[in-house]
Amino acid sequence: MVILSKIYTKTGDAGETALGNGARVAKHSPRVCAYGTVDETNATVGLARLHATGDMDAALARISNDLFDLGADLCTPDMYKDADLPYTPLRMLAGQVTRLEQEIDAMNEKLSPLRSFILPGGSALAAHLHLCRTVCRRAERLVVELATMEEVNTEAVRYLNRLSDWFFVAGRIANNDGADDVLWVPGLTR
Repeated sequence: MVILSKIYTKTGDAGETALGNGARVAKHSPRVCAYGTVDETNATVGLARLHATGDMDAALARISNDLFDLGADLCTPDMYKDADLPYTPLRMLAGQVTRLEQEIDAMNEKLSPLRSFILPGGSALAAHLHLCRTVCRRAERLVVELATMEEVNTEAVRYLNRLSDWFFVAGRIANNDGADDVLWVPGLTR
């Protein structure tokens, strides 16, 4: 259990922060940028939830929790040296990716095939889900970049890749099962 009795510590005033293994790194390090953008993705999920109800809200709540798991995974490097830590780090698992795939497949069954690219928008929920998708894609790019420099759990990358697809399909569901999607018309404003 995490207990936060004091919110500010002043330990980051010099531009450094602590990772999950206690190492101090610059706040602009690739690892911090990666898990910081995962946190930003989670904040957009919170905005989307303001417009979600029922099963969609429950799914977004699960995803929000997963994103915290993902941040915990990314903030604890050296995944193959975990024995040196006084605790077992939280790692993303293949089952979390599989759940997203199953949910995408179930949502996609309700949708007609796309014959055009769609623009972000339609309902308020769909617009927020598209924002989630784009921030998630940025997080994915940063995690993939981090993986070229340091060890990263491959399930973390897979999760973000599926999650952006989940947000896309969920955005279509939020647009009256795709009926109210805003279609791109190439060259419309020329």
